[in-house]
Amino acid sequence: MASPADGSGDVLIEIYQVGNSVKATAVDVRTGVEVSIVGSPSVGEEMLKRNAVKKLQYVLRKRAESGGR
Repeated sequence: MASPADGSGDVLIEIYQVGNSVKATAVDVRTGVEVSIVGSPSVGEEMLKRNAVKKLQYVLRKRAESGGR
């Protein structure tokens, strides 16, 4: 799928319905870092994927800045 913050590696994305919401989870394959977002089904699958990857990139960047914590 998409690449994490440094442009290397793959991202796994899982999307599923939870009641009236949709949960999107993105996992960086190399590091195992996982993030989730919850959104409205009306925004569309591509937007949910994009936002989950953006959040994953943010988390990976913050971890790299803090020395991997």
